[in-house]
Amino acid sequence: MTTKKPKKQKAPPPFPVELIDQLLATVQNKDAESILGESGLAGQLKKMLAERMLAAELTYHLDNEGQASKNHRNGTSPKKVLAPGGELQLDVPRDRLSSFEPKLVAKHQRRMPGFDDHVISMYARGMTVREIQGHLLELYGTEVSPDLISTITDE
Repeated sequence: MTTKKPKKQKAPPPFPVELIDQLLATVQNKDAESILGESGLAGQLKKMLAERMLAAELTYHLDNEGQASKNHRNGTSPKKVLAPGGELQLDVPRDRLSSFEPKLVAKHQRRMPGFDDHVISMYARGMTVREIQGHLLELYGTEVSPDLISTITDE
């Protein structure tokens, strides 16, 4: 007697297929760089999600200061950060009293979480500082100094 194994249920996609089709319809060229590149659809989504998270952080900050506070939103400041996928130009919201301390990308932080992990893993695999520098430039288009790589691995 043979028994058939039940087929595994395929997990539903995390996003509606119609939404993906809508996003892909906005892309001019249908090549990999236009869809997955930092200046393409994926890069724009990453930027928009990060900025939305920062805006939500500021909203939470302003809501928890109390009604008596004279603090309000006060535009945005541009900030270039290094992310695992390359450089990311963010518009970080600010408040009038400069009391907002973002958690996603803290003040004076120039590297997104995860970037350091990539550098450390390459260093742990025996790559030299110069090889890591070349690898980051080749893969992500991100030019970093050997001093930055040394600082990351020393931390």
